[in-house]
Amino acid sequence: MSLRMGSSSKTALFLCLVGLTLAHVSLAQNTVQDFVNAHNAARAEVGVGPISWNKTLAVYARNYGRTRRDCVLEHSMGPYSENIASGWSGFTALEAVKMWVDEKPFYDYKSNKCVKDECRHYTQIIWRDTTNLGCARIRCHSGGVFVTCNYSPPGNNDGERPY
Repeated sequence: MSLRMGSSSKTALFLCLVGLTLAHVSLAQNTVQDFVNAHNAARAEVGVGPISWNKTLAVYARNYGRTRRDCVLEHSMGPYSENIASGWSGFTALEAVKMWVDEKPFYDYKSNKCVKDECRHYTQIIWRDTTNLGCARIRCHSGGVFVTCNYSPPGNNDGERPY
């Protein structure tokens, strides 16, 4: 028995397969280990020790992220340091951390200042005294994604060097 499909059925099948493939790729880049590895790669570049996943921080991040289903970039103002980002529906953990790490050229170690005030996400990632991390990736009502990572002990203290 052979199955014959019209061109519209073939197109629909193709789009379904592409969608499943993209969903698989997206899911494969949103694990706890993806967040930890991306942070630790940036920390290793400057000789800072590794950061570890913390369930309490992850629960805090998830709970706050659920209040940001509007995808508005607003900090929780909680007890931890925090990085936030938002993006399109396929925005991954790796892309969020990469966006923060890409601020590296805007940090001047010699003066301990941000150029254009755009490096504080990066300096939080590499903050030497921070040892724990918890993140969440939340689907927004718009279909976009809100990502939040919380850090303990908190860092980015004014006047102090990250490492």
